[in-house]
Amino acid sequence: MNRIFVAKKPLFVTSNGYLNTLKRKYNAKKAGFSGILDPFACGALIVAFGQYTKLFSFLQKSPKVYKATLWLGLESDSLDLENVRTIHTTQSVLRKSIESILQSFVGEVRFTPPKYSAKKINGKKAYMFARSGDEESLKQLKEQIMQVYKIEFLNYSHPFISFRATVSEGAYIRSLGALIAQKLGCIGGLSYLERESEGGLFYTNETTLNPLEILPFGKIDLRGDFSMRKIIENGKKFNPKMLKISENTKYIVQFEDFFSIISKENENVQYLANRIPLC
Repeated sequence: MNRIFVAKKPLFVTSNGYLNTLKRKYNAKKAGFSGILDPFACGALIVAFGQYTKLFSFLQKSPKVYKATLWLGLESDSLDLENVRTIHTTQSVLRKSIESILQSFVGEVRFTPPKYSAKKINGKKAYMFARSGDEESLKQLKEQIMQVYKIEFLNYSHPFISFRATVSEGAYIRSLGALIAQKLGCIGGLSYLERESEGGLFYTNETTLNPLEILPFGKIDLRGDFSMRKIIENGKKFNPKMLKISENTKYIVQFEDFFSIISKENENVQYLANRIPLC
């Protein structure tokens, strides 16, 4: 089975665990997903079966859109409802102050990834060091930068602030929430997190997506061109002038029953993915 679609991961289930549920549901043997969601989070998870798992590295990952609720006063090692230490009483704040502070985060934001995250430290995921209490290794988590393209204030009912954030790949909304709370003069963690979309792809009841429509490359239609079909089907080298392409970039080459992704650089063509079936 070759298929790609957007699933909706439920709360408090790992991304891998939910992928196994989908494999059983669709009787798929080979499967994968793009953009891991923490167990605490829910929402859009791009899933592919069969040879379409090869497409993940070519998909557009930004922007990502999240809806979140920040709990002011929540002290948590993972900056969410898991690993809670305690809950502090906090004073209410003016809605105008919240809206102003949210907007102050639009742009480049420096942050350190949560220690309970899949960020790698010497090839090992940070949360593994966190679970074992290895604070020394966790000190190696380096400051990073995320781009916040847009923040929309949704609601405030003390001590909960709801907002929607449009961010770059590699952003951590848990870290963003903690920074917002800090700017409001307290600590805080997320009580809810949902990814609404990734790279413009939304959950639509697991509707099958057409890979030719979601890949961000120009298309070369070679249906009916049997000479080029034989060359590309066998992965042979050819001069890009044969396809009348001049720009150094990636292209999708489409035939009746399969497509390939190629990259042109000067007078050379490289196969990035070949003979992917069209279903």
